[in-house]
Amino acid sequence: MGAPLMTWSKPRMSEPLDAPLPDIVGTSPAMRQVYRLVRLVAPTKATVLIVGETGTGKELIAKAIHQLSPRADGPYIRVNCGALTETLLESELFGHVKGAFTGAVDNKTGRFEAAHTGTIFLDEISSMSPKLQVKLLRVLQDQEFERVGDSRTIRVDTRVIAATNVQLEAEVEAGRFRDDLYYRLNVVPIYLPPLRERKDDIPALAEFFLRRYCQENQKEIRGFEPEAMELLMQHDWPGNVRELENDIERAVVLCQGDRITAEMLREQLHTPYRLRRPRNHRESVRELITRLVEAGLREHEEGSGKLYDWLVGGLERELIDQVLRECHYTQIKAAARLGINRNTLYKKMTEYGLHRPDEH
Repeated sequence: MGAPLMTWSKPRMSEPLDAPLPDIVGTSPAMRQVYRLVRLVAPTKATVLIVGETGTGKELIAKAIHQLSPRADGPYIRVNCGALTETLLESELFGHVKGAFTGAVDNKTGRFEAAHTGTIFLDEISSMSPKLQVKLLRVLQDQEFERVGDSRTIRVDTRVIAATNVQLEAEVEAGRFRDDLYYRLNVVPIYLPPLRERKDDIPALAEFFLRRYCQENQKEIRGFEPEAMELLMQHDWPGNVRELENDIERAVVLCQGDRITAEMLREQLHTPYRLRRPRNHRESVRELITRLVEAGLREHEEGSGKLYDWLVGGLERELIDQVLRECHYTQIKAAARLGINRNTLYKKMTEYGLHRPDEH
């Protein structure tokens, strides 16, 4: 399941700036402002920051900017910055040379290089580590970088579109995101409204997804009963358009009649397993440690006398295990990352039974 397939044509000169974009559904005032900004920024070289909750369609807007730009014939590359560890993300973005780390058996072209003359879309930009933020800032400023393990500078002509579902200003204030990078990314911000702020678009979106999934599942469903549509209009949609799409697909699959009923939707919209509204505040490491200790105190059996070893030992083992994986089990790099002596690391690995997956 995903966003609708997009078929693009160059915009007509007479087309209003706020006219709906191809295959993006919505005519509310908030979405018309988005369309206007997309058409104004697309022909330029400006970096764009798309801000919106999960499920609002940030990648659809990034693709629209690319396809309406002079770079439309060039590559469009997407990278989810929150899906990879720092080491893997660095290699993914900038590439590496053979022997740069354990497992680097050949040279690899990074996504920035692959997106030359085109566009790179960096999703979940707020999750990028401080080290990679520095490298990204250099690319934005100078359009150059080095592959991991290489000294040769590579120059590229790549447009950057970034997206986030958190307030980067708060991340800057908390010291988790560089202010100079924020200003470089925030040249043209585009705010995508959550579905609860554009409820006038719900009927058109619901009909769009109904037609799509009826076609995919070879079903003939004529539409929604009035009570069903009213239920969709009243729901708060914490998962936004993606949640609406999922619910319509499920209703189509399960529907045995020729209309979607309120009863069919009511069970879905009030299930206890709904997505929760994204938190506006991302917990710091210190806050997470506090909650970990509180949970440990609640769960550990009082009077056993092993609380320290149980809680701290478990955290230490998990930390060392994840750092070893990040460093591809290169002990010198892992010890440096942890800030401990290599002999100490070896002792801890022996103590906790940590070793490479291919070791016996």
